[in-house]
Amino acid sequence: METFDLESHLKGAYSSFPEAMHQPVIGLTANYENIDATLRDRYYKQVIAAGGTPVIIPPVADSTVIINTLEHLDGLILTGGGDHNPLWMGEEPSPRLHNINQERDAAELMLVRLAFNRQIPMLGICRGIQTLAIALGGKVYQDIKQMVKHSQDADRSEPTHSVEIKKDSTLYHIYNSEKILVNSFHHQAVSEPGRHMRIIAKSTDGIIEAIESNEYKQILGVQWHPEWLGEEGGKIFQWLVNQAGNFHAAKQLHKRILTLDTHCDTPMFFPQGVKFDHRDSRILVDLHKMTDGHQDATTMVAYLPQPKIGESFSSKVAFDVQGPLQYADLIFDKIEEIVSKNRAYLSIARTPADLYSDKRKGRKSIMLGIENGLALEHDLSNVKYFAQRGVVYITLCHNGDNDICDSARGCNTHNGVSSFGAKVIQEMNRHGIMVDLSHAGEKSFYDALEISQTPIVCSHSSSRALCDVPRNLTDDQMRALAARGGVAHTTLYHGFLRKEGEADIMDAIAHLEHAIEVMGIDHVGLGTDFDGDGGIRGLADSSELINFTLQLLRRKYSEQDIAKIWGGNWLRVMTQVQNFKQ
Repeated sequence: METFDLESHLKGAYSSFPEAMHQPVIGLTANYENIDATLRDRYYKQVIAAGGTPVIIPPVADSTVIINTLEHLDGLILTGGGDHNPLWMGEEPSPRLHNINQERDAAELMLVRLAFNRQIPMLGICRGIQTLAIALGGKVYQDIKQMVKHSQDADRSEPTHSVEIKKDSTLYHIYNSEKILVNSFHHQAVSEPGRHMRIIAKSTDGIIEAIESNEYKQILGVQWHPEWLGEEGGKIFQWLVNQAGNFHAAKQLHKRILTLDTHCDTPMFFPQGVKFDHRDSRILVDLHKMTDGHQDATTMVAYLPQPKIGESFSSKVAFDVQGPLQYADLIFDKIEEIVSKNRAYLSIARTPADLYSDKRKGRKSIMLGIENGLALEHDLSNVKYFAQRGVVYITLCHNGDNDICDSARGCNTHNGVSSFGAKVIQEMNRHGIMVDLSHAGEKSFYDALEISQTPIVCSHSSSRALCDVPRNLTDDQMRALAARGGVAHTTLYHGFLRKEGEADIMDAIAHLEHAIEVMGIDHVGLGTDFDGDGGIRGLADSSELINFTLQLLRRKYSEQDIAKIWGGNWLRVMTQVQNFKQ
């Protein structure tokens, strides 16, 4: 009788708290036939067996519906089905094209692109791998030339051919083998994976059988149907559910901690008329990308290029201004205009308390900084002026010596900090502005460390031990900085992470962990330099910053330590600087 007793079915939920532990929520795209949205039971049963909670997604090409759906997902599975219309790839249809499913194409291509922006783990199966490729810039054969039979007559659960797997791939990690046996039901296949993906498996006739992200994102596509392959196929679903669990943990962590990027140069693009409330392809930081990456705050700087001897400052910048101070003011005016237009979602923060208040109210924050003390125009009273404008730090110099100090790329004009520069540092102390020594030469660094009565910062500087360039900090500099209570934030400019080859997220993590080893966990952070040539594979813009957190979680950093890295250390110094009284 218990079979039809509702209370007995609910007893397990009602007799404990919480009623159920969280499981990763996995979206599954539905097929569409006639007027029915359908899904083979093998898909959702594999998700459940892997410890996930399946949710079926109907094929609806409505961005509002898709975005609201993605808000609740930790992972996404793109299921099999009919052909794609080749017009989505800019191609005319082949005579051998089969059953196009027009209900699914736009809906699923939009779904993939929006999920990709949000860093949601994805698994594409058969049609799904092709959807991944098309949505992310790749292409699909309309009908493959077969040497191996890719449409089997055997039972769906019986493997019928082999695939060869790259050893450095996710699939190899899942199966610990360079060859596995699979089933197959297709006549279309990926021809080009696109710039975001790489080929990781082929059949013996050269057909692409699997692709994965080449940007350290948790995206995998397979040409076969693992949902029919029992426990062996279940290993791929287990991978997806595990990655979705990690992603959920990172999202929850970002809700609890403040995430602050201490240096971006987005104002450099203001002359192009960029739109901060759009997903603007010209810039790496905007409201869309900050939201996708679960980023709370950024420090936007007014960057002032250093004129060479004989050059005027006005000739170096796009706006018609009389000098450096007017230029910095113009940049801050434009930031304030952006904030005013988006006041429901965005605010200017001046203090740590402002940042935390904005987070509680669901707003993003912008802090103001100056990159190059040239903005002071050799007038100490302008330190107070910029403090009153809300500037939280001034980077003393840029690429070239100025009247304050010598640059790491200068010619030793003052042998360190000038006499005027010493007064600037003291005035910055007095008015609660942080002294930033990114770009400063070594002698300038040590001079400033001695002059300043408050801890100093390096808002975007990496490690010279790992990449030997003058802009990076030596281990001795790091130790001296930490001894005075300061912080140095790893930057994402590729030339400061490695001297040869393409830098990626793993290089950034290596620089961060070296800084932790030298200085300790209380003196590190992240200053991306986005829109100032910062941005690397895996951390290309603000939308990808949650991937940085995922890497820290994989390395078993505690929540407390991740909070320190993501701005807690910086805000400790900011509090000391702003509370300093002479």
